[in-house]
Amino acid sequence: MTITRIRATLAALLLTLAILLTAAPPADGEPDTPATAFTISDLDLHDAQIVQDGDHYVMVGSMYSCGYQWYVSGTTWCGFGASTAPTPQGPWTEPVQLFSPASTDPSTGYTWQQICGTQTGQGCFNPRLIERTGWGSNDGVWILWFNAPRQYSLGAPHAYNVMGCNSPTGPCGPTAGAPHGSYTKPSLPICTGANGDFGVIESATPGARPAIVCTRAGTTGLSIQELNWWGSGGTSTGVAKVAGIEDAEGPGGWWDEASGQYVLTYSDQGCGYCAGTPIGYATSPSLYSGWTAPGNVGWGAPLYGRRIFNGNSCGGQPRTVSVLDGQPWQIIDLWIGQRNETTADTHLVPLTYTPTPGAPGDGQVWRPPLKLEC
Repeated sequence: MTITRIRATLAALLLTLAILLTAAPPADGEPDTPATAFTISDLDLHDAQIVQDGDHYVMVGSMYSCGYQWYVSGTTWCGFGASTAPTPQGPWTEPVQLFSPASTDPSTGYTWQQICGTQTGQGCFNPRLIERTGWGSNDGVWILWFNAPRQYSLGAPHAYNVMGCNSPTGPCGPTAGAPHGSYTKPSLPICTGANGDFGVIESATPGARPAIVCTRAGTTGLSIQELNWWGSGGTSTGVAKVAGIEDAEGPGGWWDEASGQYVLTYSDQGCGYCAGTPIGYATSPSLYSGWTAPGNVGWGAPLYGRRIFNGNSCGGQPRTVSVLDGQPWQIIDLWIGQRNETTADTHLVPLTYTPTPGAPGDGQVWRPPLKLEC
C-alpha cells in the first residue's frame, strides 16, 4: 500500500469517526429534545394515570362511552379501562376493562354496577396502578386503587378500594383468580373519612413504600398516608392536612432530585368536571413532614394567591402526576362540563421545579417555581 493510499484510508476513517461522534445519541437519562405538552384524543379513559411496564406504557382511566351519567340514579357504570402504547403520545390500543362492573363488591355485597352506577350514579373514579417493585414484598405485582363514593355514603370509613391484578391491563379483583387476583377494603388510619380524589407518590428513599395522597369532603384538604408491606392499606405514618390546604382535589406528586424536595400539585379549589381550574403546589424535603405552600399578605387577600401557578390548568382540571422516563407530567382532564364525558381529551404537560427567591410582602415580582407551558 502506498503512502498516498494509507493517508487516504486514515482520512476516511477519521471522517467516519467524526460522523459517528456527531450522531452519537445522548447519554442515558438525557432526552433527545425537551419534553413538550401534548393531548391524547379519542380515547375513552378519564381521570387517568399513565405508568411504564417494560418497553411500553399503560394508561388507566374511567370510561363513559356506555352512557354513564354522573349522579343520575339508574345510570350504567362503564368500569375502568386500560390501554397500551409504545410511547406516551400513542398510538393507544382500544381500552379493555380491568374488572367487570357486574362482579360483586365484597365490602357491601352489592355489585360494582350498583355501587358505582345504578343506586345513585355517584360513580367510581381515580384508578391508580402501583407496582410492588423495590419495596415491600418486592414481587412485581400490580395493584389497583380506586374510590367508590357510594361506599362512604353507605357508612364505610372511607371510599377507597384495592385489587390485586394479574397484569397492569388486568384482570383485577377476586374474580380474576390466580395468581394475584384479590380484593381489600384497606385500613387507613390517616385517610379515614376520605371520600374524594387521590394520587400516589413514590418515596425517594430506597426500599421505602409509596404513599397515597387522599382528599376529604369539605374543607379538610389533603393528607398523606404511607402504604403497608403489601401496598393494600396504610400504616400509622403520614401527615394530615398538608400545609393547611383546604378544599383540593386531583393530587399528585414526585421527588424532585435537583431541588431535594417532594413537590405536590392539586386542583385548587376542588370542583366537579370543571373546565378551567386553578392548580396549586406545596413542597417538602420529607414525605411525611415539613410541607409548606406559599401564603399571602394583605387585608382580605386570598390565601392561595401565591401557591397557584396556573389560573386555569390549560383550560382543564388537574388529575395527578405521572413520572415517565424520569420526567414528571401533569395530567389534565379537558372536561366538556357534561354528566357524560366520553369525548373529553387528556392533556399532559411536562413539569420542572425551579426554586425562586421571594416571600409575601417583599414587594418583588413573584415567579412561581412551577409553570404550565400548555
